[in-house]
Amino acid sequence: MGFRRWSAAMMVCAASVGTAQTAPPAGAPANATRPAFAPPPPMRVWAPKKTPYADYKAPNRPWWKLSDVLALHKGEKSWSQPIVRNKDIVADWHQIAPGQATPELAYSDNRTGIIVWDGEITVTLAGQPPFAARKGFEIDIPFRVPFTLQTVGDRPALYFEIHAASDMPLYPVETTRSRPKPVDGFVYEERLAVGPPGQFDAMNRPYLDYFKEVVEGGARAGAFIAAQHMFVNNIRGRAVPTPPASNLGHYHIGYDEFWFVMEGNVDLQVEGVPTFTASPGDVISAAQGRWHRASFGGPEGQMGTRVAVNPYPAGLHGYTVESGGRQ
Repeated sequence: MGFRRWSAAMMVCAASVGTAQTAPPAGAPANATRPAFAPPPPMRVWAPKKTPYADYKAPNRPWWKLSDVLALHKGEKSWSQPIVRNKDIVADWHQIAPGQATPELAYSDNRTGIIVWDGEITVTLAGQPPFAARKGFEIDIPFRVPFTLQTVGDRPALYFEIHAASDMPLYPVETTRSRPKPVDGFVYEERLAVGPPGQFDAMNRPYLDYFKEVVEGGARAGAFIAAQHMFVNNIRGRAVPTPPASNLGHYHIGYDEFWFVMEGNVDLQVEGVPTFTASPGDVISAAQGRWHRASFGGPEGQMGTRVAVNPYPAGLHGYTVESGGRQ
């Protein structure tokens, strides 16, 4: 297909996004709708493939097992563990002890994604009623909206937090006792922050109780956050035999991608890394430019969910010509 024909197909596709509608996302208000999307035919191009492919620089790993993270912090009640550091996204595990709370803060320009994995947390967002979040809750915090997280009960709360790499925390003067310490070459100064906060609407809600609404309730999995610099997408399916190594999957030209294993098992093949099977709570990743292929493993037919995270809701996927644009 020539470039002009491909561009025309893209415009037709874009027009359909603005008109056709499908069922609402999981847990959205009954009157909410999600635009339909029909991707255009693949465009045959000379695509850049990073060579040598990008390395994994600490703390990044192809496979962060949750068991390894917990072992690193055995005996600690409150801790943080860096997991992902790339030019677009940062993500960390955090645990807060019973009765403790995070300081009130907001993030400057991008949404924050949180997945609660153990214990229970009271989430307080400016302008919203507080709510309790437990294992499997996905939380969407808009930019410039102050929030706090506090444990409930006698168990520590464990959660995974995702940010755009460029974001810096803002601390409200009214609730911050002293000037925050300098960090990463920045010093904090008292200023007036001008700019509207991010909003919730039918397509952006404070939280998704994934296990209750999707796993037990049968709601459709799908994108939870699809915003500038932040794409958090629930991908759910049944376990299948691991595809042959000749199935390379795809690669991304300009960014890393990682996945949080929410349910079941995920087989991941990444260029330069032996294929492995990850379990719930594990975080797995493909560095920029590496071929990668994810599939649901475990007993055939078992349901699995991987939460894909990258900076581009409409990011480009590069496939082999032989694959026809399919993984």
